[in-house]
Amino acid sequence: MSFNPPVFLKENEENKSKFVEMEESQTTSIVSEDPLQNLRLASQEVLQKAQRSGRSKCLKCGGSRMFYCYTCYVPVENVPIEQIPLVKLPLKIDIIKHPNETDGKSTAIHAKLLAPEFVNIYTYPCIPEYEDHEVALVFPGPKSVSVKDICSHLQKRIQNNIKGKNEDLDKPSVKRKKIEGQDDCNLNSSQWKEITLKKIIFIDSTWNQTNKIFTDERLEGLLQVELKSRKTCFWRHQKGKPDTFLSTIEAIYYFLVDYHTDILKEKYMGQYDNLLFFYSFMHQLIKTAKCSGNKEAKKLIH
Repeated sequence: MSFNPPVFLKENEENKSKFVEMEESQTTSIVSEDPLQNLRLASQEVLQKAQRSGRSKCLKCGGSRMFYCYTCYVPVENVPIEQIPLVKLPLKIDIIKHPNETDGKSTAIHAKLLAPEFVNIYTYPCIPEYEDHEVALVFPGPKSVSVKDICSHLQKRIQNNIKGKNEDLDKPSVKRKKIEGQDDCNLNSSQWKEITLKKIIFIDSTWNQTNKIFTDERLEGLLQVELKSRKTCFWRHQKGKPDTFLSTIEAIYYFLVDYHTDILKEKYMGQYDNLLFFYSFMHQLIKTAKCSGNKEAKKLIH
């Protein structure tokens, strides 16, 4: 005699299976929506203690600050500097800050705190002189290229520059000796393949203020790079702007991750995650504050 299990048992098993699938799907969705969740970070216990004790004194200027001084670029008294991670970067970073950008709201300072030997911050109109074949500017636009295409575009730039010089030297009206090493300009030769990015530049300002800096003649001729596939987690989202408009520290972090995999051709193992050491902590603090109604923590939003 054959035995068939009751229909309700089959339905129960199917529902169970669907519930497990739905739960897994929701978990995956949460992880993908929160890119800060799986970072490889140093212990943030020092920040937790500082947050509980409140503001502290800057050892340089004496100002009262939370976590770090945004004018001196150093941790405050109750955040020992030896407990703050130091991040080694593969290239130098310059940040051009708008003069009207509020220091206390800028995430660019996180980069200077966590990678002080590799990061410099300049306040506009102070901008260094750049060699356009050695640097690039992270800024979205119709002429922007992806991170993986940076080196090939830099090679083309220096090739065109040398070709232009050679054309001037070859003019019959001007009798000059050709500069040694500038006779041939073949993009496939080994000398061109060694050309790499030496410095990357970021603009630190609200998106409505960027135009003045971006159109400055010292920057407008530089190669532009765009991070197209990243979304911001920033708590100060600018009204009317897409979620692909990143905060400065997010842009720095995501650029370096792409640079590591697309240019250095190495597997990313969290080498730059600690650039988000302060950012991820403040993000979680504010997220918790929104739920609990904690007024003190909410002040970080404004």
